[in-house]
Amino acid sequence: MTTNNGNSVNQAGAGERRAEISRKTNETDIRLQFAVDGTGKSELETDVPFLNHMLDLFTKHGHFDLSVQAQGDIEIDDHHTVEDIGICLGQCLREALGDKRGIKRYASVFIPMDEALAQVVIDVSNRPHFEYRAEYPSDRVGSFDVQLVHEFLWKLALEARITLHVIVHYGQNTHHMIEAVFKALGRAIDEATSLDPRVTGVPSTKGVL
Repeated sequence: MTTNNGNSVNQAGAGERRAEISRKTNETDIRLQFAVDGTGKSELETDVPFLNHMLDLFTKHGHFDLSVQAQGDIEIDDHHTVEDIGICLGQCLREALGDKRGIKRYASVFIPMDEALAQVVIDVSNRPHFEYRAEYPSDRVGSFDVQLVHEFLWKLALEARITLHVIVHYGQNTHHMIEAVFKALGRAIDEATSLDPRVTGVPSTKGVL
């Protein structure tokens, strides 16, 4: 599959909920492989160490398989790399799910991380929407700009065409708060995309998602 912006997205054979993408721009060069039904294995090579850590948590707690090789113009800042990985992951998730037959569709997950509590609510709706409620004590975790969490999540929701609500209810440590978000994101996507034997066809009265 070639998307409107020229990305090459490929889905694996029948019955395998996985996809891969190659995306190269003047700002980033990314190759990403994603499997919905994985073992929690991640292979991450990006120029943004904190994002590597968060994607590893996301993969482990969502029981996915994720491989990312990404290079970007980090001499400017991390923005393009983080944003474009969100784009690529979203496109792969959408492609891997196919027509979405048999999935649960919805999920709401709370995850604590020490003093922090995050909630992620998802509808695999084919209607992209993002709501974000989070106030962090600091603007950075190490060299990572906390604003980029919003950019990553928004582009993921947009490209996966899901409705995504993220709420950080409270916390005192910014690292803990963001970590809770990514763990909850993994768990929520895992639950929403799980196959339910009670669901026949597509879980919508419209007959299509």
